[in-house]
Amino acid sequence: MANNSLFRRKPLSKILQEGGDGAHGETGGLAKTLKLRDLVSMGIAAVIGAGIFSTIGSAAYNGGPGVVFLFVIAAVTCGFTALCYAEFASRVPVAGSAYTYSYVTFGELAAWIIGWALILEYAIGNIVVAISWSSYFNNLLRGLGIHLPEWMATDSGTAHALYNTAVSEGKPTDGMAWTTAPTIGDFHLIFNLPAFIIVVLVTMLVYIGIKESKKWANAMVVFKLAVLLIVIVAGFFYVKPENWNPFLPNGFKGVMMGVSAVFYAYIGFDAISTTAEECENPQRDLPRGMIYALLLCTAIYVLTALVITGMVSYKEFLGVSDPLAYVFEKTGLTQLNYIISISAVVATTSVLLVFQIGQPRIWMTMSRDGLLPKSFSKVHPKFQTPSFATIVTGILVAVPALFMDAALMTDLTSIGTLFAFVLVCGGVLLLPNEEKQVGKFKLPYINGQFLIPAIFIAFLYTFHERIISAFANIGNQPHQEYLLLIFLGIATVMTIYTLLKKWSFIPVMGVLFCTYLMIEIPVKSWFVFFGWMGVGLLIYFTYSLKNSKLA
Repeated sequence: MANNSLFRRKPLSKILQEGGDGAHGETGGLAKTLKLRDLVSMGIAAVIGAGIFSTIGSAAYNGGPGVVFLFVIAAVTCGFTALCYAEFASRVPVAGSAYTYSYVTFGELAAWIIGWALILEYAIGNIVVAISWSSYFNNLLRGLGIHLPEWMATDSGTAHALYNTAVSEGKPTDGMAWTTAPTIGDFHLIFNLPAFIIVVLVTMLVYIGIKESKKWANAMVVFKLAVLLIVIVAGFFYVKPENWNPFLPNGFKGVMMGVSAVFYAYIGFDAISTTAEECENPQRDLPRGMIYALLLCTAIYVLTALVITGMVSYKEFLGVSDPLAYVFEKTGLTQLNYIISISAVVATTSVLLVFQIGQPRIWMTMSRDGLLPKSFSKVHPKFQTPSFATIVTGILVAVPALFMDAALMTDLTSIGTLFAFVLVCGGVLLLPNEEKQVGKFKLPYINGQFLIPAIFIAFLYTFHERIISAFANIGNQPHQEYLLLIFLGIATVMTIYTLLKKWSFIPVMGVLFCTYLMIEIPVKSWFVFFGWMGVGLLIYFTYSLKNSKLA
């Protein structure tokens, strides 16, 4: 008998049967080659990227030296989430990440929504990384005396905006992308060729195999960690403690202004969970891999932020896209600039690699369930990778990277990721109790009955002025404050349920932390996010609902 419920759940036993034996009928299984070291390396590869070489500058300008608190907040948020991921990864050790976990707990509609949100995280997120890579690569080429035409290394929107700014300020426009680009009628031929090429090359590597991909990821991680260690140690001797005063020049509000840029740097750690089927011992190694990677990356981010804000005043980071190179140039250590530029290129390449590994595996899992066409779950007979899904991922990232502007994409990626994190943390609360088994990770139970209400009361006290203002100006205030009121409603309900049902502290805090970070992201990005979700629901109701294997 067909099950047409939108909330039909996939039995855990069925998922383990499909994913645990390495075979999937005609589609084939994935090669099990990943060890704990490889997982930690992949986590570092995904997290230590454009964030530390670029967005840390804008975050430091807004938050001052106190931006380290934002890295800690992001790390704690991801820490709560990582523990919840670890519980799921231990009990559901198959590909699919948060999508699969939601299928077990919330049902099919929620699983589809989370899968669609993860496409936003990985595919659109990688467009941003590819554009960022192109910028670093061009800087490196200029250092070698090689100059690509400007119209071959940017997007049309950015080129036109820069041209208009130059004209309005009376500055010369000779040599700018908009004036030098070939034209076809009124159309200016402007595209980002380096971004396109690197996506194609990384996709080819991912297609060939996970073993080759992990070797490259491990090598890149060793190199960029060595460079960052040099940066921290060398920079330490040029720190001026007076630059740390004031530590919070714009208060806590200034710190939170960088939430999207900073959190964007952390989102990659969940890509580890997409490789569950390729782990030799997923139930033991996946939880450790996520947590170890998160701890190491947080320490690196905090130390780097302290060093660069100690070397120069936070006020100098306005508009600086390469803060690490900038601080060493300011202090006269220009010989390190070239090494930092190379490391930035390597770091962003490693992020591209891990994200291009993660996306096809989510599509493969959705295809196995009938929610996407069958071709997405095909596994290459020789390379043992999801071949068709990998090619489609490459096209969907490479082509937009030619033409798109990265500005809005960072916020969108952060919303999609945080949304996935909320469902993962909430899903742990709905998992049935299970006896502890040897080799399996089980989330430690901490009774949140009184802890969560106490934290909620402390939150109300700390933000009472903003909350009172939000209620007093209903109907006559920015949309951002409506998001705060929505968060208050969610937090109140979660607090009451925790008080009555003695819910576990860690997953509840994961839900609350992620939800709070979501409301700090600009409203304009939310409208685009809801539009993206609308398209996803249209696909679900016209194709996936009737083609699902559970139907």
